Amino acid sequence: MTERVTLITGASAGIGTELARVFAANGHRLALTARRAERLEALAIELAAKGGKKPIVIACDLQDAGAGDKIAAALKAEGVELDHLVNNAGFGVFGDAIECDRAEQVGIVDVNVRALTDLSLRFADQLIRNKGGLLNVGSVAGFLPGPGMAVYYASKAYVISLTEALRAELAPRGVRVTVLCPGPVPTEFQARAGVGSGHNTALLNVSASDVARQAYHGLMANKRAVLPGLGIKIVPFALRFFPRGFILSATSRFQRQRR
Repeated sequence: MTERVTLITGASAGIGTELARVFAANGHRLALTARRAERLEALAIELAAKGGKKPIVIACDLQDAGAGDKIAAALKAEGVELDHLVNNAGFGVFGDAIECDRAEQVGIVDVNVRALTDLSLRFADQLIRNKGGLLNVGSVAGFLPGPGMAVYYASKAYVISLTEALRAELAPRGVRVTVLCPGPVPTEFQARAGVGSGHNTALLNVSASDVARQAYHGLMANKRAVLPGLGIKIVPFALRFFPRGFILSATSRFQRQRR
């Protein structure tokens, strides 16, 4: 029988690293991918030291058009196929879209949208065959318009919409599909995005490890969406009671306070 693995993208830091730890602790063999090979290797050694089989390490940049081919080839060479796919990799850029670097913002679409879509569709047949699961990492930002991080917010709206549609299509075929929608979590994401420290919030109290644990259990319970933290759970519900123009203005003010 072909060995089954869980592929986690963006596993070198933050929520991705914590997801790797949670899946490994629950008996999953992993394949890890991210740009930073040294971090992936260190994580693989850490997880293997706890008694599991050493994860497969695939260093690649999901901004590259050929990343999906590289990942698929690496898994084939190892003689494994997926029973779970975790599309965690993603990044954002803080600032007005018309003033930020255009190539970097197109890179957000490459990673957050194109690569996530590619991997979800590319490995869907394996997830169906192995009655596995798909976990896509969205964001509470996906429920909102995002002046100040326009492309990032829009990319996460796409992730939520796609994941819910795939859930409807894959559920009859025995695949669990869940979208994870955390709020701002203290990770390296903020530094890479260029988010300032001018607006701290209680939402940051949800740690990456807590987010990962809730995401794992939500996927295994076949929840449609996981929104870690009470404050985050309220957001989609509360948005129903406000006009879109008010939400746009409020989000814009909030983003300005983060500079």
